[in-house]
Amino acid sequence: MTSDLTATPAPPHSSRAAGVPHAARGGRPAPRRRLPVGTALTYLSLLAAAAVVLLPLAVVFLTSLKTSQEVADGGALSLPGDWLHLDNYVTAFRDGNMLMAFGNTAFILFFSIGGTVLIGSMTAYAVDRFDFRAKKAVMALFLVATLVPGVTTQVATFQVINSFGLVDTRWAPILLYMGTDIVSVYIFLQFIRGIPVSLDEAARLDGANAFTIYRKIIFPLLKPAIATVVIIKGITTYNDFYIPFLYMHSEDLGTISTALFRFKGPFGAHWEAISAGAVLVILPTLVIFLLLQRWIYNGFAQGATK
Repeated sequence: MTSDLTATPAPPHSSRAAGVPHAARGGRPAPRRRLPVGTALTYLSLLAAAAVVLLPLAVVFLTSLKTSQEVADGGALSLPGDWLHLDNYVTAFRDGNMLMAFGNTAFILFFSIGGTVLIGSMTAYAVDRFDFRAKKAVMALFLVATLVPGVTTQVATFQVINSFGLVDTRWAPILLYMGTDIVSVYIFLQFIRGIPVSLDEAARLDGANAFTIYRKIIFPLLKPAIATVVIIKGITTYNDFYIPFLYMHSEDLGTISTALFRFKGPFGAHWEAISAGAVLVILPTLVIFLLLQRWIYNGFAQGATK
């Protein structure tokens, strides 16, 4: 018994089915997609902003590796003759008392950041969780405090600090840093408003008082806000020059910023030593910011959506 087997011809290969563009079948290249004008302007503005930020840093870094003769004869962006010329860093670190300055700065940072976290979180907890008669007035005063320039109150502030006998001590900037940070209060306030009040009520049913609720429930849930405040407050305090220079006059009480400023005396014309000191000051902040920048952005984003 025989059967007729009819072979079905295979369909011709379709360039459209194979994913080949229609323009390629005719031998002509596909038209190149033009970049929108808005996108091009965005990239150009980002490149310009990056150049504005990175160009001074590049000049400082290149100058720190040059000799005095190279600084006098070459331009700002000229390359150093020896990329391993580290004598300027040794001079800046030794003669600028940078080790003592780092120690004073660390001491001030530790107490300032710790006090800011405690005071800011407690203030935000009291404002959000308790109802009292002057609550709206307190919030209005917080807003006014953020609008008043700090320089306008420096004369009165200096008199108060001087009356306490804290001038020319490390406690003067610590108290000022802890008591003048309204931004941290607002950051904590935004996070606390996102914590359900039912947690407080359940804790009160178990016999917890207000401080226990803050210590065991509210404060542990503020970790993103605490990380944000620690980073922002730390960078601001580390880079501040005005308060340490105004309240700490002694040579052995210099911070990173004031130690760098003192290079203007014996190193007034030696820009290579000044640049090396600037690199030593910038490097810790840059490394910490690059490592922890996601905490800053996540903290602001979460606080904005609470």
